[in-house]
Amino acid sequence: MGGRAGFFEVEILDWKTKKQLCFLDKVESNATIREIRLMFHKLYPQWYPARQSIRLDPKGKSLRDEEILQHLPVGTTATLYFKDLGPQIGWTMVFLIEYTGPLFIYFLFYFRMPFVYGLDERFTSSPHPVVNLACICHSFHYIKRLIETIFVHRFSHGTMPLRNIVKNCLYYWGFAAWLAYYINHPLYTPPSYGKKQINFAVIMFLLCEAGNFSIHVALSDLRRDGSRTRKIPYPTKNPFTWLFFFVSCPNYTYEVGTWISFTIMTQCVPVGLFTLLCFIQMTIWAKDKHYTYLREFKDYPSLRMPIIPFLL
Repeated sequence: MGGRAGFFEVEILDWKTKKQLCFLDKVESNATIREIRLMFHKLYPQWYPARQSIRLDPKGKSLRDEEILQHLPVGTTATLYFKDLGPQIGWTMVFLIEYTGPLFIYFLFYFRMPFVYGLDERFTSSPHPVVNLACICHSFHYIKRLIETIFVHRFSHGTMPLRNIVKNCLYYWGFAAWLAYYINHPLYTPPSYGKKQINFAVIMFLLCEAGNFSIHVALSDLRRDGSRTRKIPYPTKNPFTWLFFFVSCPNYTYEVGTWISFTIMTQCVPVGLFTLLCFIQMTIWAKDKHYTYLREFKDYPSLRMPIIPFLL
C-alpha cells in the first residue's frame, strides 16, 4: 500500500448490516467522494450517485461530494459506509411541482368553479376589489417563485427523496386551497380599515417580494462559478441586501413579511395561521443555517441573528 500521497484502498460496507459491498483497490489519494460514488455506481448501477449516502460512521453525516480522500481521518485502507437514500428527484423539479399547484388551485376558487361553492355561485365574481387584488398578489408570489427556480436558484444539494414530494405538495397545495376557499367565499368580508389597510399591505407585500428576490440573486451570485462550497453572504449595493448586516437568512425574513402583509390585506384567519406555520418552519431552517455558518466560519459576523434582527 502506498502512503498518503499515493494510493488508497477503499472498503465500502452496508451501514446497517456492516456487510462488505465492494473493495476499491488503488484509489488515488486526491480522489473526491464524488469520484468514489461514481466508482461504486459502476459496480451497483441501481444506486446512482444521488441515491448514495457515503459516510465515515454508520450513523454519521453524509460526506460532501467535494471532500478529498486523503484529507479524511482514515488510514490508507479507508472504511466507508453506504446508505441507500431511495429514489431521488431534482430540486428544480420539486419546486416546479410545489409552486405550480398553488397557482392553479387558487384559480379554481377565484373563478368559483361549480364544484366549489355550489351551482348558484358558479362563475360569479366577488364585489370586493380586495379579492381581485389578493388573487393578483398570490399569483405574483408563485410566478416569482417559479421564475427564481428556473433562472436564479443554485442548489447546494442536487436532489431530494422522491417520497418527500407528496408531503411537500400536501402542505403547499392544501394550504393554497384552504386560503383560497375563504378569501373567495361569497360570504367573505373585506378588511376592517378599508383602503388604508389594503394599501399599506400592498406596499409591504411589494417591498418584501423585492427584498426576497434580491436576497436570492445575491445568494445565487455566490455560486456563479458553479461551486457548491459554502460562503459567507454579505450585503451588496442593493439596499434590500443590507438586511445581511443583521440576519443570516434575510430571504426567510422577507418571506415571512410577505405572508404577514397578505394576512393584513385579506384579514383572513386561515392566512394568519398559514403565516404562523411559515414563520415557525422558516425559523427552524434559519437557525440551522445560522449555526452552520458559525460552525464553519470563525470570522462570521457576530451581530447577525438567524431571522429577526437583534431578537431571534
